[in-house]
Amino acid sequence: MSFNIALSGVSAAQKDLDTTANNIANVNTVGFKESRAEFGDVYAASLLSGGRTKVGDGVLTTEVAQQFSQGSLQFTNNALDLAITGNGFFATVPEQNSRDFSFTRAGQFKLDDDNFVVNSNGDHLLGFPVNGDGTSASVALSTAEPVRIPDSSGSPTPTSEIAMKMNLPANADGVDPALFNPDDPLTYNASTSVTIYDSLGDSHVMTYYFMKDAANANEWVGVVHVDNTPIPIVDDAGAIPAPATNVAGDTFAAPGTPAFRMVFSPGGDFIQMENSAGQVQPTGDVRTAALGNPPITNGASTTQQLTLDFALDAANATPDEPTQFASNFEVTQLEQNGLPVGRLTGIDIGPDGLVRATFSNGTSTPISRVALVRFANEQGLTQAGNTQWKESILSGEALAGEATTGTFGEINSSALEQANVNLTTELIDMIIAQRNFQANSRALEVNNSLNQTVLNIR
Repeated sequence: MSFNIALSGVSAAQKDLDTTANNIANVNTVGFKESRAEFGDVYAASLLSGGRTKVGDGVLTTEVAQQFSQGSLQFTNNALDLAITGNGFFATVPEQNSRDFSFTRAGQFKLDDDNFVVNSNGDHLLGFPVNGDGTSASVALSTAEPVRIPDSSGSPTPTSEIAMKMNLPANADGVDPALFNPDDPLTYNASTSVTIYDSLGDSHVMTYYFMKDAANANEWVGVVHVDNTPIPIVDDAGAIPAPATNVAGDTFAAPGTPAFRMVFSPGGDFIQMENSAGQVQPTGDVRTAALGNPPITNGASTTQQLTLDFALDAANATPDEPTQFASNFEVTQLEQNGLPVGRLTGIDIGPDGLVRATFSNGTSTPISRVALVRFANEQGLTQAGNTQWKESILSGEALAGEATTGTFGEINSSALEQANVNLTTELIDMIIAQRNFQANSRALEVNNSLNQTVLNIR
């Protein structure tokens, strides 16, 4: 019996050594979780045996238990390197439509040739579908799908509104708007330009021309050109009135372009805006006619219209509105809401797992939200190799959710979780296991000597 007891000790010490060696071997494996050999004594007795004198039958390896403590983070320059701080696992599948889930803490992800986010084994990272505002459409693991980074460009947005605030020089000399000529700077007082975009994302230059009306104090006439083509201002009904004068009898710019009129108070405050028919625009904006062909000659929509917003609020005027002070012409705001065609410039993954694609035109689009999964008993997971685990009866059912919610941890982009192996501790454990092995080997040797002594009795 003593042979078997010592042999079980040797076997247990060998298991302990193997476990320690495996931990040491994976000290640099990203997402690796160390294991611990756990042992129990073997005790067998019958009803008729003497329990007080039973010495036991040796030792047995009860479990090699994984320890899911947090590993330290190593920061990288790759946005697709992900690390979880706290509870949770990444969910992966081997194929796009597969439901064969694997779970891992190793976040070394990259893009495959189809722009799917995959790990070094080619398994696809799963994420929850998101709405346009970035909220998750569903947080069920059954609805999670492989995360794919778009390889197409951001869609263009045609310009529909241009907001402008400026100061017009009160001390400027008045001119006759009927003599306006864009090629003659003496026929207007100031001009400025802004780039706008058509429905195909092509750029065009829109130019404002401002003329201080010599016949009407504190009034300015404005004309708009796009790519050197005059663009008429319409009346409230959307029609283009006669080009020379409006219903109020005010002279407008020539040749053939109905314009808009701005009226200021003697103190230089913006009082009102009039469209091409002399109709007051309480909101301080006027609207152009359809751009037409020209200037739109590339196949884009020729019905595109522009709203020229000067932010006039008659009920509550603000200092940011256009002014007419005795200082130089100065533009304090000139913004348009169009966007050109964009190309993918970067990927951003937030602590909540939201994946956003940014484009060169300044837009940002939510793509997916990285799914996290937790288990009631992590140590019950079945190891599948390559720092991956599978769900088992002992682990309980996989519970999916969003990072930073409930008991789920947060996701760190451009970081990797290192193995939670303490090399110093493992080396000490290896020495202890080696001594246990030697001690049990010595017990075998002593038992062998005793047997030889018995056999040599004459």
